[in-house]
Amino acid sequence: MSEHYYTENPTSESRPAEAAFTYRGHALRLTTDSGVFSRGELDAGTRILLAALPQTMPGSILDLGCGWGPVGICVGLENPDSRVTFSDINLRALELAKRNAAKYGVQGDFIHSDGFAAIEGAFDAVITNPPIRAGKQTIYQMFADSAEHLLPGGSLYLVIRKQQGAPSAQKYLATLFPQVDVLDKSGGYWVFRCQKEADK
Repeated sequence: MSEHYYTENPTSESRPAEAAFTYRGHALRLTTDSGVFSRGELDAGTRILLAALPQTMPGSILDLGCGWGPVGICVGLENPDSRVTFSDINLRALELAKRNAAKYGVQGDFIHSDGFAAIEGAFDAVITNPPIRAGKQTIYQMFADSAEHLLPGGSLYLVIRKQQGAPSAQKYLATLFPQVDVLDKSGGYWVFRCQKEADK
């Protein structure tokens, strides 16, 4: 059975490769590897997700399923006063995220966690490019747990390909959040912002 990028401890031989891209004026070269999602390049879904994020994201931010760290690092560079938490089940990915963040001076917490299993507290924003191959039940649980781990008025940002279930995901998200907006539809991907009700 072949390994997936959501394998906890990849056994595939390490083959580091750099992913180079620019985000809002920040030229980045981040280290990726085999056994980790999107080796050697920033995948299209993450690129579209990043482009759709607000310019300013204050407070505490969770990069859920961070991989080698592009989302949390980009958000951290744009919002140096925010606190970014990086989490992933894949230990190799988490170590890469830690090294890549340090390279660009992004401070954060790094948590080895299967979904929210080891994550405590609540956040102003959760951002994720969910592991579609892990199955609908797994990613829908991630969405439900995200709702539970958001502060009042906080938002979940996520990207899904239309052909991999974006329309049905939108319907499910609407059962969890009072407001679900589609921020972008590009290249077959939909970016959602799901906002939790604010305190009255």
